[in-house]
Parts: sequence; C-alpha cells; structure tokens
Amino acid sequence: MLRFQWPASLKEKIKPLFFGMKAAIYGQFQQPVSIQKVPDPTPSPNAVVIKVEATGLCLSDWHGWMGHDPDIVLPNVPGHELAGIIVAVGTSVKKWKPGQRVTVPFVGGCGKCEQCRSDNQQVCDHQFQPGFTAWGSFAQFVEIKYADENIVAIPDDMDFVSAASLGCRFITAYRAVRDQGNLRSDQFIAIHGCGGVGLSAIQIARALGAIVIAIDRTEEKCSLARELGADFTINANTTKVVEAVQELSKGGVHLSINALGHAGSCINSLESLRKRGRHVQVGLMTGAHAKPEIPMSLIIAKELELVGSHGMQAHGYPAMFNLMQSAGIDVSKMVKKTISLEQVPEY
Repeated sequence: MLRFQWPASLKEKIKPLFFGMKAAIYGQFQQPVSIQKVPDPTPSPNAVVIKVEATGLCLSDWHGWMGHDPDIVLPNVPGHELAGIIVAVGTSVKKWKPGQRVTVPFVGGCGKCEQCRSDNQQVCDHQFQPGFTAWGSFAQFVEIKYADENIVAIPDDMDFVSAASLGCRFITAYRAVRDQGNLRSDQFIAIHGCGGVGLSAIQIARALGAIVIAIDRTEEKCSLARELGADFTINANTTKVVEAVQELSKGGVHLSINALGHAGSCINSLESLRKRGRHVQVGLMTGAHAKPEIPMSLIIAKELELVGSHGMQAHGYPAMFNLMQSAGIDVSKMVKKTISLEQVPEY
C-alpha cells in the first residue's frame, strides 16, 4: 500500500485551513463575547480567504454587538478593519493569489449593480460587510467576497497594524474630507470629535493645506489633535463651540465634519458653517440621536450642503496612499495599544 507523506513545510501552511480556527464570537446581542473554535472558512467562487495578521476595534463593532445593525445574523464574529495574507482563492478570482499582503474596505461592492457600475461600491445594493453581513476578522481567518472588486494590495513599506488601522477610520475620513467634502487648500475645516475618524481627518486636512479647527470634550483628545496637526482646538465642555468656530474662521468654516453620532455635534457643525458651506455627516447616529432637528431655514438661507459619507471604494486607495506618502502621514501614531485575539473578550 502506498502512503503519501505531506512535506513538513507545506503541511504547516495548509494545516490551519482544515482543523478549525479560533474566533471571538457572540451568540446574543449585548451578551459576552467568547473565544471559540469554529470551522475554517473556505472561499466561495468570487472570494478569498485571508489569514488575519491585524484587525482594528471600531465603534461600529459596538453598534453591531448592541443590535443596531439589522444585517447581523447570530451567532456573529465581528471585525471589519483588517489586514493579512491571502491563503486561498475562489475559482472565479482572477486578480489575486495566495501569499499577497492585502487589506479591504469595510464595505465591499458586488461589481454588478447600478451603484458599482458607477464606481460607488461603498453604497452597493448587495454590499458585503465583514462582521455584519458575514463573519468578520476577529478570527484567525476571514473570507472576503467579491475579491476582484474590493481587495487592496498593501504597500511594501506598510506593516499589517498600520494597514488595519486604515480600516474604517482613515479611509472614511479621507473620502469624507477630500471627495465628499471637496476640501481645498487655505480653506477652514471644523472637525467635531477627535476619535479615530476625527484624528484621521485632521491629518488629511493638514496634508491638503487647510486650516484645521478640532473640537472634542476632553483636553487629552484636544492635545492629541494638536499633536497630529490641528491649528486650533476647542474644548466643548468649557467653550461655546459655534461662537468659537465662527470667530476662529472669520465668519464660519467652508467644511465641517461631524465624526460623532451625536445630535448636538451635528447641529453645532451646521451652525458653524459660512454661507454655501458643506456639512459631512460621518458618525453613525442611532437611538435618541437618530433623528436630529435639522435647522432647514438656516440651510436654505445660507445655501448650505448636507452630505453623508459611508466608507470608501477600493479604487480610491492608490490616491490615498500617494497623499500619505507625500505628506509623511504615519497612521501608527494613532495606535496606542495592541492585544491578542484571546484578550478580545476583556475589551
């Protein structure tokens, strides 16, 4: 009887794909997350499987865990800000192969619907979102569908943690400021909320030559905002935000980004604009903040624009990488702590 022996090097590479992986998973909304052994993903025809080397923790993950997203089917593995190495590809994938270092937008387009055909995969009619419409990246491996439409190669000089930190915060900020916000050099921008998206927006706006006013409720966040390039900071706990922004910008900002899901900051953002200014809403607004009382009379009188922004398409990454390189933006400065997969339930 003939017996085949796998070469040791190959056996080590394929072993994780057959014997189950570890994942952080929850079976009910607002209930504890635990580390469990679950089946390894196998790629459907249009998908790839990625070995997760780094993944970010986002407020959107909390919204999912709370039950705010109707697309989540329980049990669920969260995680949508990821970077890693392709280990398997589906039969219809043409652009990618095992061994490539990649990341992915948190919204994946199908490539076929009206939105995708107009290059707006971020609002695809049949969108794929790891951690929401399918199991996500709080695991050793993750399947990413519509791979040819959505996978992004990581620059050779970028590490996995930095690539994962682009994740939804930096790419969302980039598109909100540059594409949806249409920010130009020497314009004033106000950024409400100095979390991941807000701090990213500060760096992007500075790279574009704008004058940046950052607003937050803690001095720690204001200090970090100044460190990352804000020209002015406003502590919303001690200062009247709208009056301060109007004074610093000599009559109102050209662009205001609301990176918070808060009705108060949304109204402050609108009221801080100069005539024909633009408000871009990025922060998710849920619960009591879902339906703020928008001052429509102000929008009409000043001809203001109110624009939404939802992630970024894969085809937008090269321009973003170019700006990061030319401006010397180092996203690792926003990473304060890393933990292991086994530690996820503690957070």
